[in-house]
Amino acid sequence: MGERTPLAVLNAPASGRMAVAEAITNIAAAPIDDIRKIRLSANWMAAAGHPGEDARLFDTVKAVGDELCRDIGVAIPVGKDSLSMRARWQEGDDEYQVVAPVSLIVSAFAPVTDVRRHLTPQLQQIDEPSYLLLFDLGAGKNRLGGSCLAQAYTRSGGEAADIDDSRSLASLFSAVQELNSRDMLLAYHDRSDGGLLATAAEMIFASRLGISFALNGTRHELLAALFSEEAGALVQVAKSKLTQVQMILDRNDLEAEAIGRVEPEAVLTVRQEDDVVLQLDRQTMQREWSEMSYRIQALRDNPETAREEFERLQVDDDPGLNVKLTFDPADDVARPYRGTAKPSVAILREQGVNSQYEMAAAFMRAGFSAVDVHMSDLLEGVDDLANYQGVVACGGFSFGDVLGAGGGWAKSILYHSRTRDQFAEFFARGDTFALGICNGCQMMSHLRELIPGSENWPKFLRNTSEQFEARLSLVEVVESPSVFLHGMAGSRLPIATSHGEGRVSFNSDTDRYAASYTIAARYVDNYGNVADQYPANPNGSLDGICALSNEDGRVTIMMPHPERVAMSSQNSWHPDDWGDVGPWMRMFRNARIAVG
Repeated sequence: MGERTPLAVLNAPASGRMAVAEAITNIAAAPIDDIRKIRLSANWMAAAGHPGEDARLFDTVKAVGDELCRDIGVAIPVGKDSLSMRARWQEGDDEYQVVAPVSLIVSAFAPVTDVRRHLTPQLQQIDEPSYLLLFDLGAGKNRLGGSCLAQAYTRSGGEAADIDDSRSLASLFSAVQELNSRDMLLAYHDRSDGGLLATAAEMIFASRLGISFALNGTRHELLAALFSEEAGALVQVAKSKLTQVQMILDRNDLEAEAIGRVEPEAVLTVRQEDDVVLQLDRQTMQREWSEMSYRIQALRDNPETAREEFERLQVDDDPGLNVKLTFDPADDVARPYRGTAKPSVAILREQGVNSQYEMAAAFMRAGFSAVDVHMSDLLEGVDDLANYQGVVACGGFSFGDVLGAGGGWAKSILYHSRTRDQFAEFFARGDTFALGICNGCQMMSHLRELIPGSENWPKFLRNTSEQFEARLSLVEVVESPSVFLHGMAGSRLPIATSHGEGRVSFNSDTDRYAASYTIAARYVDNYGNVADQYPANPNGSLDGICALSNEDGRVTIMMPHPERVAMSSQNSWHPDDWGDVGPWMRMFRNARIAVG
Protein backbone atom coordinates (compact mmCIF):
# COMPACT_ATOMS: atom_id res chain seq x y z
CA MET A 1 0.00 0.00 0.00
CA GLY A 2 1.07 3.55 -0.64
CA GLU A 3 -0.53 6.81 0.50
CA ARG A 4 1.10 10.21 1.04
CA THR A 5 -1.87 12.58 0.94
CA PRO A 6 -0.44 15.24 3.32
CA LEU A 7 2.29 16.01 0.79
CA ALA A 8 -0.33 17.09 -1.76
CA VAL A 9 -0.93 20.29 0.21
CA LEU A 10 2.61 21.29 -0.76
CA ASN A 11 3.27 19.38 -3.97
CA ALA A 12 0.52 17.22 -5.47
CA PRO A 13 2.67 15.43 -8.09
CA ALA A 14 5.22 14.58 -5.39
CA SER A 15 2.47 13.04 -3.26
CA GLY A 16 1.53 10.77 -6.17
CA ARG A 17 5.10 9.71 -6.85
CA MET A 18 5.68 9.03 -3.16
CA ALA A 19 2.50 6.94 -2.91
CA VAL A 20 3.76 4.71 -5.71
CA ALA A 21 7.23 4.55 -4.14
CA GLU A 22 5.77 3.58 -0.78
CA ALA A 23 3.81 0.73 -2.40
CA ILE A 24 6.86 -0.49 -4.34
CA THR A 25 9.23 -0.39 -1.35
CA ASN A 26 6.57 -2.15 0.70
CA ILE A 27 5.98 -5.02 -1.72
CA ALA A 28 9.73 -5.36 -2.32
CA ALA A 29 9.84 -7.57 0.80
CA ALA A 30 8.13 -10.31 -1.23
CA PRO A 31 10.09 -12.38 -3.80
CA ILE A 32 9.03 -11.05 -7.22
CA ASP A 33 10.93 -11.83 -10.43
CA ASP A 34 10.80 -8.39 -11.98
CA ILE A 35 9.44 -4.97 -11.08
CA ARG A 36 7.55 -5.05 -14.37
CA LYS A 37 5.38 -7.86 -13.02
CA ILE A 38 3.92 -5.51 -10.40
CA ARG A 39 0.49 -4.07 -11.10
CA LEU A 40 -1.05 -1.13 -9.29
CA SER A 41 -4.61 -0.25 -8.38
CA ALA A 42 -4.97 3.52 -8.15
CA ASN A 43 -7.71 5.13 -6.08
CA TRP A 44 -7.85 8.83 -6.97
CA MET A 45 -9.63 11.38 -4.84
CA ALA A 46 -9.97 15.11 -5.40
CA ALA A 47 -12.30 18.07 -4.99
CA ALA A 48 -13.12 18.46 -8.68
CA GLY A 49 -14.16 21.98 -9.64
CA HIS A 50 -12.53 23.67 -6.66
CA PRO A 51 -10.05 26.37 -7.80
CA GLY A 52 -6.69 24.82 -8.57
CA GLU A 53 -7.64 21.24 -7.72
CA ASP A 54 -8.37 20.13 -11.30
CA ALA A 55 -4.91 21.26 -12.36
CA ARG A 56 -3.28 19.54 -9.39
CA LEU A 57 -5.12 16.32 -10.19
CA PHE A 58 -4.06 16.52 -13.85
CA ASP A 59 -0.43 17.13 -12.91
CA THR A 60 -0.43 14.25 -10.42
CA VAL A 61 -1.99 11.79 -12.87
CA LYS A 62 0.56 12.83 -15.48
CA ALA A 63 3.46 12.50 -13.01
CA VAL A 64 2.37 9.02 -11.98
CA GLY A 65 0.86 7.46 -15.09
CA ASP A 66 2.78 9.12 -17.90
CA GLU A 67 6.17 9.50 -16.21
CA LEU A 68 7.09 7.49 -13.09
CA CYS A 69 5.23 4.26 -13.83
CA ARG A 70 6.25 4.36 -17.49
CA ASP A 71 9.89 4.81 -16.46
CA ILE A 72 9.94 1.84 -14.08
CA GLY A 73 7.72 -0.40 -16.23
CA VAL A 74 4.81 -0.76 -13.81
CA ALA A 75 1.25 -0.77 -15.18
CA ILE A 76 -1.96 0.52 -13.56
CA PRO A 77 -4.70 -1.69 -15.02
CA VAL A 78 -7.36 -0.90 -12.46
CA GLY A 79 -8.51 1.83 -10.12
CA LYS A 80 -11.36 4.11 -9.14
CA ASP A 81 -12.00 7.74 -8.40
CA SER A 82 -13.95 9.89 -5.97
CA LEU A 83 -14.05 13.44 -7.26
CA SER A 84 -16.37 15.08 -4.77
CA MET A 85 -13.97 15.49 -1.86
CA ARG A 86 -15.44 18.76 -0.68
CA ALA A 87 -18.04 19.52 1.96
CA ARG A 88 -19.89 22.84 2.19
CA TRP A 89 -22.49 23.96 4.74
CA GLN A 90 -24.04 27.02 6.33
CA GLU A 91 -24.49 28.02 9.94
CA GLY A 92 -26.63 31.11 10.14
CA ASP A 93 -25.21 33.68 7.76
CA ASP A 94 -21.80 32.04 7.69
CA GLU A 95 -20.72 29.58 5.02
CA TYR A 96 -18.08 26.93 5.63
CA GLN A 97 -16.31 24.40 3.47
CA VAL A 98 -13.70 21.68 3.87
CA VAL A 99 -11.63 20.69 0.85
CA ALA A 100 -9.51 17.54 0.81
CA PRO A 101 -6.21 17.67 -1.09
CA VAL A 102 -5.56 15.44 -4.07
CA SER A 103 -5.18 11.91 -2.73
CA LEU A 104 -3.79 8.80 -4.40
CA ILE A 105 -4.13 5.47 -2.60
CA VAL A 106 -2.04 2.81 -4.33
CA SER A 107 -2.38 -0.95 -3.90
CA ALA A 108 0.39 -3.06 -5.43
CA PHE A 109 0.05 -6.72 -6.35
CA ALA A 110 2.24 -9.25 -8.16
CA PRO A 111 2.84 -13.00 -8.44
CA VAL A 112 5.51 -14.20 -6.01
CA THR A 113 8.11 -16.85 -6.79
CA ASP A 114 8.26 -18.44 -3.32
CA VAL A 115 6.03 -17.38 -0.42
CA ARG A 116 8.59 -18.80 2.03
CA ARG A 117 11.21 -16.20 1.15
CA HIS A 118 9.44 -13.05 2.28
CA LEU A 119 11.30 -10.53 4.43
CA THR A 120 9.92 -9.02 7.64
CA PRO A 121 10.88 -6.14 9.98
CA GLN A 122 11.78 -8.65 12.73
CA LEU A 123 15.45 -8.18 13.60
CA GLN A 124 17.40 -11.41 13.99
CA GLN A 125 19.80 -12.29 16.80
CA ILE A 126 22.77 -14.11 15.30
CA ASP A 127 26.19 -15.29 16.45
CA GLU A 128 28.06 -12.35 14.90
CA PRO A 129 27.62 -8.58 14.75
CA SER A 130 25.00 -7.30 12.32
CA TYR A 131 24.58 -3.86 10.84
CA LEU A 132 21.76 -1.68 9.56
CA LEU A 133 22.04 -0.27 6.06
CA LEU A 134 19.88 2.61 4.87
CA PHE A 135 18.78 2.73 1.24
CA ASP A 136 17.91 6.41 0.91
CA LEU A 137 16.06 7.34 -2.30
CA GLY A 138 16.00 10.96 -1.12
CA ALA A 139 19.78 11.12 -1.61
CA GLY A 140 20.33 12.77 1.75
CA LYS A 141 17.96 15.70 1.14
CA ASN A 142 15.80 14.76 4.15
CA ARG A 143 12.93 17.09 3.24
CA LEU A 144 10.46 17.56 6.09
CA GLY A 145 7.51 19.30 4.42
CA GLY A 146 4.25 17.48 5.20
CA SER A 147 5.99 14.97 7.49
CA CYS A 148 4.60 13.63 10.76
CA LEU A 149 7.14 15.80 12.58
CA ALA A 150 5.88 18.92 10.84
CA GLN A 151 2.28 17.99 11.59
CA ALA A 152 3.09 17.28 15.26
CA TYR A 153 4.45 20.81 15.60
CA THR A 154 1.69 22.31 13.39
CA ARG A 155 4.30 23.55 10.92
CA SER A 156 3.07 24.10 7.37
CA GLY A 157 5.15 24.73 4.28
CA GLY A 158 8.61 23.44 3.51
CA GLU A 159 9.76 21.14 0.73
CA ALA A 160 8.01 17.77 0.39
CA ALA A 161 9.80 14.45 0.05
CA ASP A 162 9.87 13.28 -3.57
CA ILE A 163 11.28 10.76 -6.04
CA ASP A 164 13.76 12.82 -8.05
CA ASP A 165 15.17 9.88 -10.01
CA SER A 166 12.78 7.09 -10.96
CA ARG A 167 15.73 4.80 -11.72
CA SER A 168 16.67 4.75 -8.05
CA LEU A 169 13.30 3.18 -7.18
CA ALA A 170 13.82 0.42 -9.76
CA SER A 171 17.40 -0.07 -8.51
CA LEU A 172 16.24 -0.50 -4.91
CA PHE A 173 13.67 -3.06 -5.94
CA SER A 174 16.08 -5.14 -8.05
CA ALA A 175 18.81 -4.97 -5.40
CA VAL A 176 16.49 -6.13 -2.62
CA GLN A 177 15.25 -8.99 -4.79
CA GLU A 178 18.78 -10.19 -5.51
CA LEU A 179 19.87 -9.80 -1.89
CA ASN A 180 16.82 -11.74 -0.73
CA SER A 181 17.36 -14.54 -3.25
CA ARG A 182 20.95 -14.93 -1.97
CA ASP A 183 19.95 -14.91 1.74
CA MET A 184 21.87 -11.70 2.38
CA LEU A 185 19.18 -9.87 4.35
CA LEU A 186 18.10 -10.71 7.89
CA ALA A 187 15.35 -8.08 8.19
CA TYR A 188 13.75 -5.44 5.96
CA HIS A 189 11.50 -2.46 6.60
CA ASP A 190 10.55 0.25 4.14
CA ARG A 191 10.85 3.84 5.34
CA SER A 192 7.71 5.95 5.07
CA ASP A 193 5.39 7.58 7.63
CA GLY A 194 7.34 8.70 10.69
CA GLY A 195 10.71 8.38 8.98
CA LEU A 196 13.78 6.50 10.20
CA LEU A 197 12.88 6.70 13.88
CA ALA A 198 9.46 5.10 13.36
CA THR A 199 11.01 2.45 11.12
CA ALA A 200 13.56 1.52 13.78
CA ALA A 201 10.95 1.53 16.54
CA GLU A 202 8.75 -0.93 14.65
CA MET A 203 11.72 -3.24 14.09
CA ILE A 204 12.47 -3.14 17.81
CA PHE A 205 8.82 -3.89 18.66
CA ALA A 206 8.79 -6.88 16.32
CA SER A 207 12.00 -8.44 17.63
CA ARG A 208 12.57 -7.03 21.14
CA LEU A 209 16.16 -6.43 20.13
CA GLY A 210 17.84 -3.02 20.16
CA ILE A 211 19.24 -0.60 17.59
CA SER A 212 22.17 1.77 17.93
CA PHE A 213 22.41 4.54 15.31
CA ALA A 214 25.53 6.59 14.60
CA LEU A 215 24.49 9.76 12.77
CA ASN A 216 26.47 12.85 11.84
CA GLY A 217 25.60 16.52 11.34
CA THR A 218 24.11 19.39 13.28
CA ARG A 219 21.14 18.95 15.61
CA HIS A 220 18.85 20.20 12.85
CA GLU A 221 20.34 17.72 10.38
CA LEU A 222 20.01 14.96 12.94
CA LEU A 223 16.34 15.77 13.43
CA ALA A 224 15.79 15.73 9.66
CA ALA A 225 17.60 12.40 9.31
CA LEU A 226 15.40 10.78 11.97
CA PHE A 227 12.04 12.16 10.83
CA SER A 228 12.35 12.72 7.08
CA GLU A 229 9.89 10.50 5.21
CA GLU A 230 11.87 10.14 2.00
CA ALA A 231 11.35 6.78 0.32
CA GLY A 232 13.82 4.04 1.13
CA ALA A 233 14.43 1.01 3.31
CA LEU A 234 16.36 -0.12 6.37
CA VAL A 235 17.89 -3.61 6.24
CA GLN A 236 19.82 -5.82 8.64
CA VAL A 237 22.97 -7.49 7.29
CA ALA A 238 25.45 -9.81 9.00
CA LYS A 239 28.99 -8.46 9.25
CA SER A 240 30.38 -11.43 7.30
CA LYS A 241 28.18 -10.60 4.31
CA LEU A 242 28.80 -6.84 4.05
CA THR A 243 31.33 -7.17 1.24
CA GLN A 244 29.05 -9.40 -0.84
CA VAL A 245 26.12 -7.08 -0.20
CA GLN A 246 28.14 -4.09 -1.38
CA MET A 247 29.01 -5.91 -4.61
CA ILE A 248 25.34 -6.55 -5.32
CA LEU A 249 24.44 -2.93 -4.52
CA ASP A 250 27.15 -1.69 -6.89
CA ARG A 251 25.86 -4.00 -9.62
CA ASN A 252 22.37 -2.55 -9.18
CA ASP A 253 23.61 1.04 -8.96
CA LEU A 254 22.17 1.56 -5.47
CA GLU A 255 23.89 3.47 -2.72
CA ALA A 256 23.67 2.42 0.92
CA GLU A 257 24.93 3.85 4.17
CA ALA A 258 25.76 1.82 7.27
CA ILE A 259 24.09 3.86 10.01
CA GLY A 260 23.87 1.48 12.95
CA ARG A 261 23.98 -1.98 14.40
CA VAL A 262 21.66 -4.40 16.14
CA GLU A 263 22.06 -4.70 19.92
CA PRO A 264 20.87 -7.45 22.31
CA GLU A 265 19.05 -5.06 24.67
CA ALA A 266 15.75 -3.63 23.40
CA VAL A 267 16.82 0.02 23.44
CA LEU A 268 16.97 2.62 20.68
CA THR A 269 20.18 4.65 20.98
CA VAL A 270 21.12 7.56 18.73
CA ARG A 271 24.72 8.76 18.83
CA GLN A 272 26.04 11.97 17.33
CA GLU A 273 29.77 11.50 17.07
CA ASP A 274 30.69 10.46 20.64
CA ASP A 275 27.55 11.80 22.34
CA VAL A 276 24.38 9.86 23.09
CA VAL A 277 21.63 12.29 22.12
CA LEU A 278 18.66 9.94 22.43
CA GLN A 279 18.03 6.71 24.29
CA LEU A 280 14.61 5.08 24.60
CA ASP A 281 13.78 1.61 25.87
CA ARG A 282 11.29 -0.60 24.05
CA GLN A 283 8.73 -0.51 26.82
CA THR A 284 8.58 3.29 26.92
CA MET A 285 8.42 3.63 23.16
CA GLN A 286 5.76 0.99 22.65
CA ARG A 287 3.61 2.37 25.46
CA GLU A 288 3.67 5.84 23.91
CA TRP A 289 3.21 4.34 20.44
CA SER A 290 0.15 2.31 21.44
CA GLU A 291 -1.60 4.53 23.98
CA MET A 292 -3.77 6.41 21.51
CA SER A 293 -4.90 3.16 19.90
CA TYR A 294 -5.61 1.75 23.34
CA ARG A 295 -7.78 4.71 24.32
CA ILE A 296 -9.78 4.46 21.10
CA GLN A 297 -10.09 0.69 21.56
CA ALA A 298 -11.29 1.15 25.15
CA LEU A 299 -14.10 3.42 23.93
CA ARG A 300 -15.07 1.25 20.96
CA ASP A 301 -14.59 -2.27 22.40
CA ASN A 302 -14.74 -3.88 25.81
CA PRO A 303 -12.52 -1.58 27.94
CA GLU A 304 -11.33 -4.51 30.06
CA THR A 305 -9.92 -6.50 27.15
CA ALA A 306 -8.42 -3.31 25.72
CA ARG A 307 -6.63 -2.73 29.03
CA GLU A 308 -5.36 -6.33 29.15
CA GLU A 309 -3.87 -6.04 25.68
CA PHE A 310 -2.25 -2.68 26.45
CA GLU A 311 -0.74 -3.90 29.72
CA ARG A 312 0.71 -6.94 27.98
CA LEU A 313 2.98 -4.59 26.01
CA GLN A 314 4.81 -3.71 29.23
CA VAL A 315 6.00 -7.28 29.88
CA ASP A 316 9.67 -7.48 28.91
CA ASP A 317 10.20 -11.21 29.46
CA ASP A 318 7.32 -12.38 27.24
CA PRO A 319 8.86 -15.20 25.15
CA GLY A 320 6.45 -14.59 22.26
CA LEU A 321 4.86 -17.33 20.21
CA ASN A 322 6.62 -20.64 20.72
CA VAL A 323 6.11 -24.28 19.88
CA LYS A 324 6.25 -27.53 21.81
CA LEU A 325 5.48 -30.70 19.85
CA THR A 326 4.94 -34.22 21.15
CA PHE A 327 5.11 -35.73 17.65
CA ASP A 328 7.07 -35.34 14.43
CA PRO A 329 5.11 -33.38 11.77
CA ALA A 330 7.23 -34.99 9.06
CA ASP A 331 5.99 -38.45 10.06
CA ASP A 332 3.22 -39.28 7.59
CA VAL A 333 1.20 -41.65 9.76
CA ALA A 334 -1.28 -42.16 6.91
CA ARG A 335 1.40 -43.43 4.53
CA PRO A 336 0.32 -47.12 4.85
CA TYR A 337 -3.00 -46.14 3.29
CA ARG A 338 -1.47 -44.58 0.20
CA GLY A 339 -2.48 -46.39 -2.96
CA THR A 340 -5.71 -47.71 -1.48
CA ALA A 341 -9.18 -46.45 -2.36
CA LYS A 342 -9.65 -42.86 -1.26
CA PRO A 343 -12.53 -42.38 1.18
CA SER A 344 -14.90 -39.54 0.33
CA VAL A 345 -15.33 -36.52 2.58
CA ALA A 346 -18.07 -33.97 2.03
CA ILE A 347 -16.73 -30.41 2.32
CA LEU A 348 -19.98 -28.81 3.40
CA ARG A 349 -20.71 -25.25 2.41
CA GLU A 350 -23.39 -22.71 3.14
CA GLN A 351 -23.90 -19.19 1.86
CA GLY A 352 -20.82 -17.09 2.75
CA VAL A 353 -18.52 -19.95 3.81
CA ASN A 354 -15.00 -19.23 2.56
CA SER A 355 -12.58 -21.88 3.89
CA GLN A 356 -13.65 -24.75 1.67
CA TYR A 357 -10.56 -24.68 -0.57
CA GLU A 358 -8.05 -24.88 2.29
CA MET A 359 -10.14 -27.61 3.92
CA ALA A 360 -10.38 -29.66 0.73
CA ALA A 361 -6.63 -29.28 0.12
CA ALA A 362 -5.77 -30.54 3.60
CA PHE A 363 -8.01 -33.61 3.30
CA MET A 364 -6.82 -34.37 -0.22
CA ARG A 365 -3.20 -34.21 0.91
CA ALA A 366 -4.09 -36.67 3.67
CA GLY A 367 -5.44 -39.17 1.14
CA PHE A 368 -9.15 -38.33 0.85
CA SER A 369 -11.35 -37.60 -2.10
CA ALA A 370 -12.83 -34.21 -1.17
CA VAL A 371 -16.23 -33.36 -2.65
CA ASP A 372 -17.77 -29.88 -2.67
CA VAL A 373 -21.26 -30.28 -1.18
CA HIS A 374 -23.49 -27.25 -0.80
CA MET A 375 -26.35 -27.31 1.69
CA SER A 376 -28.76 -26.82 -1.18
CA ASP A 377 -27.55 -30.16 -2.59
CA LEU A 378 -28.71 -31.90 0.58
CA LEU A 379 -31.90 -29.90 1.07
CA GLU A 380 -33.01 -30.56 -2.50
CA GLY A 381 -32.01 -34.22 -2.50
CA VAL A 382 -29.31 -33.80 -5.16
CA ASP A 383 -26.74 -35.44 -2.87
CA ASP A 384 -26.84 -37.54 0.31
CA LEU A 385 -24.48 -37.93 3.27
CA ALA A 386 -24.81 -41.68 2.89
CA ASN A 387 -22.28 -41.31 0.06
CA TYR A 388 -19.53 -40.10 2.42
CA GLN A 389 -17.32 -41.36 5.22
CA GLY A 390 -16.73 -37.85 6.55
CA VAL A 391 -18.46 -34.49 6.63
CA VAL A 392 -16.81 -31.17 7.39
CA ALA A 393 -18.67 -27.95 8.11
CA CYS A 394 -16.31 -25.19 7.01
CA GLY A 395 -15.81 -21.77 8.53
CA GLY A 396 -16.06 -18.32 7.07
CA PHE A 397 -18.90 -15.85 6.97
CA SER A 398 -21.98 -18.02 6.68
CA PHE A 399 -25.09 -15.90 6.17
CA GLY A 400 -22.90 -12.79 6.12
CA ASP A 401 -21.60 -13.67 9.61
CA VAL A 402 -24.62 -12.10 11.26
CA LEU A 403 -24.96 -12.81 14.97
CA GLY A 404 -25.79 -16.47 15.53
CA ALA A 405 -25.08 -17.37 11.90
CA GLY A 406 -24.05 -20.90 12.88
CA GLY A 407 -27.38 -21.31 14.67
CA GLY A 408 -29.22 -20.29 11.52
CA TRP A 409 -27.23 -22.83 9.54
CA ALA A 410 -28.15 -25.54 12.06
CA LYS A 411 -31.86 -24.64 11.89
CA SER A 412 -31.84 -25.22 8.14
CA ILE A 413 -31.04 -28.84 9.08
CA LEU A 414 -33.12 -29.26 12.22
CA TYR A 415 -36.30 -27.85 10.70
CA HIS A 416 -36.07 -29.79 7.42
CA SER A 417 -37.24 -33.31 8.22
CA ARG A 418 -35.49 -35.18 5.40
CA THR A 419 -32.19 -33.39 5.96
CA ARG A 420 -32.47 -33.79 9.74
CA ASP A 421 -32.95 -37.53 9.34
CA GLN A 422 -30.03 -37.67 6.92
CA PHE A 423 -27.67 -36.02 9.43
CA ALA A 424 -28.97 -38.15 12.30
CA GLU A 425 -28.34 -41.33 10.30
CA PHE A 426 -24.86 -40.14 9.36
CA PHE A 427 -23.86 -39.38 12.97
CA ALA A 428 -25.29 -42.74 14.10
CA ARG A 429 -23.10 -44.71 11.72
CA GLY A 430 -20.00 -46.14 13.38
CA ASP A 431 -17.76 -45.73 10.32
CA THR A 432 -18.01 -41.95 9.90
CA PHE A 433 -16.37 -38.81 11.24
CA ALA A 434 -17.34 -35.15 11.34
CA LEU A 435 -15.47 -31.90 11.85
CA GLY A 436 -16.89 -28.43 12.45
CA ILE A 437 -14.63 -25.37 12.18
CA CYS A 438 -15.51 -21.76 13.15
CA ASN A 439 -19.06 -21.15 11.86
CA GLY A 440 -19.19 -24.91 11.31
CA CYS A 441 -18.21 -25.42 14.95
CA GLN A 442 -21.04 -23.16 16.07
CA MET A 443 -23.41 -24.93 13.68
CA MET A 444 -22.54 -28.42 14.92
CA SER A 445 -22.86 -27.35 18.55
CA HIS A 446 -26.52 -26.67 17.75
CA LEU A 447 -26.87 -30.21 16.34
CA ARG A 448 -25.96 -31.89 19.63
CA GLU A 449 -29.42 -33.46 19.82
CA LEU A 450 -28.45 -35.41 16.68
CA ILE A 451 -24.85 -36.22 17.66
CA PRO A 452 -24.46 -39.08 20.16
CA GLY A 453 -22.24 -38.16 23.11
CA SER A 454 -22.41 -34.40 22.60
CA GLU A 455 -25.27 -33.59 24.94
CA ASN A 456 -23.07 -31.46 27.20
CA TRP A 457 -21.46 -29.34 24.49
CA PRO A 458 -21.57 -25.57 25.02
CA LYS A 459 -22.96 -22.77 22.90
CA PHE A 460 -20.59 -20.26 21.27
CA LEU A 461 -21.43 -16.63 21.98
CA ARG A 462 -20.08 -13.21 21.10
CA ASN A 463 -16.41 -12.59 21.91
CA THR A 464 -15.76 -10.77 25.18
CA SER A 465 -13.82 -8.12 23.24
CA GLU A 466 -17.05 -7.36 21.35
CA GLN A 467 -15.06 -7.50 18.12
CA PHE A 468 -14.25 -9.94 15.35
CA GLU A 469 -10.88 -11.49 16.22
CA ALA A 470 -8.37 -12.42 13.53
CA ARG A 471 -4.88 -13.31 14.77
CA LEU A 472 -2.37 -16.13 15.12
CA SER A 473 -3.09 -17.68 18.50
CA LEU A 474 -1.36 -20.31 20.62
CA VAL A 475 -3.26 -23.45 21.63
CA GLU A 476 -2.49 -26.60 23.56
CA VAL A 477 -3.92 -29.94 22.48
CA VAL A 478 -5.19 -31.86 25.51
CA GLU A 479 -5.97 -35.53 25.97
CA SER A 480 -9.44 -36.29 24.59
CA PRO A 481 -11.34 -38.99 22.65
CA SER A 482 -10.98 -37.02 19.38
CA VAL A 483 -9.78 -39.20 16.51
CA PHE A 484 -8.49 -36.08 14.81
CA LEU A 485 -6.10 -35.16 17.62
CA HIS A 486 -4.85 -38.66 18.46
CA GLY A 487 -1.16 -38.58 19.43
CA MET A 488 -1.04 -34.78 19.59
CA ALA A 489 -1.85 -34.27 23.29
CA GLY A 490 0.59 -32.02 25.10
CA SER A 491 1.57 -30.12 21.96
CA ARG A 492 1.57 -26.32 22.00
CA LEU A 493 1.36 -24.76 18.57
CA PRO A 494 0.09 -21.68 16.69
CA ILE A 495 -3.22 -21.66 14.84
CA ALA A 496 -5.27 -19.13 12.87
CA THR A 497 -8.08 -17.53 14.87
CA SER A 498 -10.82 -15.78 12.91
CA HIS A 499 -14.24 -15.41 14.51
CA GLY A 500 -16.69 -13.04 16.14
CA GLU A 501 -18.61 -15.57 18.24
CA GLY A 502 -16.23 -18.03 19.83
CA ARG A 503 -16.86 -17.65 23.56
CA VAL A 504 -17.82 -20.97 25.15
CA SER A 505 -20.96 -20.90 27.31
CA PHE A 506 -22.26 -24.06 29.01
CA ASN A 507 -25.92 -24.36 29.94
CA SER A 508 -24.98 -25.33 33.49
CA ASP A 509 -22.05 -26.23 35.72
CA THR A 510 -23.20 -29.83 35.42
CA ASP A 511 -22.72 -29.69 31.64
CA ARG A 512 -19.36 -28.01 32.12
CA TYR A 513 -18.04 -30.77 34.36
CA ALA A 514 -19.61 -33.54 32.27
CA ALA A 515 -17.93 -32.17 29.13
CA SER A 516 -14.52 -31.72 30.76
CA TYR A 517 -13.01 -34.96 29.43
CA THR A 518 -14.17 -34.15 25.88
CA ILE A 519 -12.27 -30.83 25.79
CA ALA A 520 -9.76 -31.27 22.96
CA ALA A 521 -7.80 -27.99 22.83
CA ARG A 522 -7.53 -24.73 24.72
CA TYR A 523 -5.91 -21.35 24.24
CA VAL A 524 -2.68 -20.85 26.19
CA ASP A 525 -0.42 -17.86 26.72
CA ASN A 526 3.20 -17.64 25.61
CA TYR A 527 4.31 -19.28 28.87
CA GLY A 528 2.12 -22.34 28.26
CA ASN A 529 -0.46 -21.45 30.92
CA VAL A 530 -4.18 -21.64 30.24
CA ALA A 531 -5.04 -18.26 28.75
CA ASP A 532 -7.45 -16.25 30.87
CA GLN A 533 -6.63 -12.81 29.49
CA TYR A 534 -6.98 -11.09 26.14
CA PRO A 535 -5.56 -11.38 23.51
CA ALA A 536 -4.00 -14.79 24.32
CA ASN A 537 -7.59 -15.85 24.95
CA PRO A 538 -9.19 -14.07 21.96
CA ASN A 539 -12.83 -14.71 22.82
CA GLY A 540 -13.04 -14.97 26.62
CA SER A 541 -13.86 -18.68 26.73
CA LEU A 542 -13.81 -20.29 30.16
CA ASP A 543 -10.54 -22.21 30.67
CA GLY A 544 -9.50 -21.17 27.17
CA ILE A 545 -11.65 -23.92 25.62
CA CYS A 546 -11.52 -23.81 21.82
CA ALA A 547 -12.20 -27.42 20.74
CA LEU A 548 -14.29 -30.36 21.94
CA SER A 549 -15.00 -33.92 20.90
CA ASN A 550 -18.03 -36.09 21.33
CA GLU A 551 -17.69 -39.07 23.64
CA ASP A 552 -16.57 -41.62 21.06
CA GLY A 553 -14.21 -39.15 19.37
CA ARG A 554 -15.71 -39.33 15.88
CA VAL A 555 -17.02 -35.73 15.92
CA THR A 556 -14.77 -32.78 16.75
CA ILE A 557 -15.71 -29.11 16.81
CA MET A 558 -13.03 -26.42 16.83
CA MET A 559 -13.33 -22.65 16.77
CA PRO A 560 -9.87 -21.77 15.29
CA HIS A 561 -8.80 -22.85 11.79
CA PRO A 562 -6.30 -25.76 11.48
CA GLU A 563 -6.89 -26.01 7.73
CA ARG A 564 -5.50 -22.49 7.26
CA VAL A 565 -2.15 -23.48 8.78
CA ALA A 566 -1.80 -27.11 7.63
CA MET A 567 1.28 -26.23 5.58
CA SER A 568 4.18 -24.34 7.13
CA SER A 569 4.07 -21.67 4.44
CA GLN A 570 0.49 -20.81 5.44
CA ASN A 571 1.63 -19.66 8.89
CA SER A 572 2.44 -15.98 9.39
CA TRP A 573 5.09 -17.23 11.85
CA HIS A 574 6.65 -20.61 12.45
CA PRO A 575 9.99 -21.95 13.75
CA ASP A 576 12.78 -22.01 11.18
CA ASP A 577 13.24 -25.77 11.47
CA TRP A 578 9.76 -26.69 10.24
CA GLY A 579 9.57 -28.51 6.94
CA ASP A 580 6.93 -27.94 4.24
CA VAL A 581 4.23 -29.80 6.18
CA GLY A 582 2.99 -28.10 9.34
CA PRO A 583 2.01 -29.97 12.52
CA TRP A 584 -1.73 -29.37 12.03
CA MET A 585 -1.56 -31.68 9.02
CA ARG A 586 -1.42 -34.52 11.55
CA MET A 587 -5.13 -34.18 12.41
CA PHE A 588 -6.16 -34.73 8.79
CA ARG A 589 -3.86 -37.74 8.53
CA ASN A 590 -5.36 -39.04 11.77
CA ALA A 591 -8.79 -38.86 10.13
CA ARG A 592 -7.47 -41.03 7.28
CA ILE A 593 -6.27 -43.63 9.80
CA ALA A 594 -9.61 -43.54 11.61
CA VAL A 595 -11.47 -44.43 8.42
CA GLY A 596 -9.08 -47.32 7.73
